[in-house]
Amino acid sequence: MSNSYAQAVFRTPDLGKALEVAHQLLALAETSGMVVTFLARVHASQTLEELSEILTELSWWSESADRPASSDDSDDPAGHLPVRVKSFCQEPDTVDAFLAAVGNGASVVCWDFSSWPEAPEVGLGIGGERGAYVSLCVNARDLYLDEPSDDHTVYVHVKQVEAERAPWLAAQVGLHVFGELVMADD
Repeated sequence: MSNSYAQAVFRTPDLGKALEVAHQLLALAETSGMVVTFLARVHASQTLEELSEILTELSWWSESADRPASSDDSDDPAGHLPVRVKSFCQEPDTVDAFLAAVGNGASVVCWDFSSWPEAPEVGLGIGGERGAYVSLCVNARDLYLDEPSDDHTVYVHVKQVEAERAPWLAAQVGLHVFGELVMADD
């Protein structure tokens, strides 16, 4: 397992605009072989059913400290709501269906791709493996869904040793980084 480092580049109450910014950043990248990871907090059985139909290999774990349970237990997640669900290596064309199923719930969409472009202005070559992601936090301020919000935040992920790539990427789409560069579990 590896970690990238993420920095926020855009925040808005408009989900459509947040998706637009995410796609602008993705347009800078080498996206061959791109996959998407999803994370969501689920409070309703209907949402859980919809996500189970959309996503393959859905993992889940209970948010209750009193009743811990997870997909490792082969138990029914509907009996342990609220739960967090995660699904790795999904096709990019599942993003819209995922967001529709989650609705106003807190979720993260993380696009994982081949590499960031060269950033000669900051002395960096192509930025690649294990440090090239874009994340969209929906109705949450953080990558782990611990800080609910009514807005949406776009993050760029880079390698820690290439931290200067984050502000460079933001500038390529007319934005600025804000907040700290934070470690993200990939």
